[in-house]
Amino acid sequence: MKTALIPPRFPLRRAAFALAALLPLLAGCGGKKDSDQESGADVAPAPVEQLYNNGVDALQSKRYTTAADQFAAVEQNYPYSPWAMHAQLLKAYAQYLQNHYTDAIEGLTRFIELHPNDRDTAYAYYLRALCYYEQISDIQRDQKGTVDAMNALQEVINRFPDTAYARDAQLKIDLCNDHLAGKEMAIGRWYQSQHLYEAAIGRFQRVVDDFQTTNHVPEALARLTEIYLVLGLRDEAQKTAAVLGYNYPGSSWYADTYSQLADDGLVAGVPVPTGFGRGFFTRAWNSVF
Repeated sequence: MKTALIPPRFPLRRAAFALAALLPLLAGCGGKKDSDQESGADVAPAPVEQLYNNGVDALQSKRYTTAADQFAAVEQNYPYSPWAMHAQLLKAYAQYLQNHYTDAIEGLTRFIELHPNDRDTAYAYYLRALCYYEQISDIQRDQKGTVDAMNALQEVINRFPDTAYARDAQLKIDLCNDHLAGKEMAIGRWYQSQHLYEAAIGRFQRVVDDFQTTNHVPEALARLTEIYLVLGLRDEAQKTAAVLGYNYPGSSWYADTYSQLADDGLVAGVPVPTGFGRGFFTRAWNSVF
């Protein structure tokens, strides 16, 4: 579901008529004489406010292709008007809503280059980041798009740290991290299923080291413990399980790991009680360390 919002500065209906005083000048620059029209010459473009508000109306009614076309007409026919800059952003927004991300990114990059200090540039950076974010693929595919999205989102945070855009960007970065950790877990599980334990350890350890705030860490620790037990690395298994139990004492992954350790005679063969906490875990492992 799309999350971008049109900035408050952009009129959703005909508030843009505040600039209507400019129309005589604009029409005079772009208009044709009646005799030219009657003789079959090129017809003058519609007035700028008409094109702009047609685009706004189309955007409101979810006719995104029409909206993008109308805003493009503003840019093409009145490139030096105050309307053109707003139209450029709204066209990119309409393209974003159509999933035309490449076109939207190109337009937003051009806006940023032309108007680096405009008050709406923060929104342009944010919308561009969303275009990358919406293209993140599932964990079975290459994750370059996820990295690109994280870089674009981080740029929003770095440039506009005290804005709502930055706060939302941080939330999305957290989701990207979780997504990347999920990719590592999927690869690690496959390696483990193929008994490629060294490769699996590398993937699971990366989740523990690089994605500590994600919800994949308990499973990664549990699977590391399981592999160490298979390889006969009892000390490594005990140490990894200790980290799991200390940080995630209520996790089902720790309960399973405790059972495995009990089966290998590394802890007392008693079930982990429901609702156990760190105190219980420390007492249970005193004999190990």
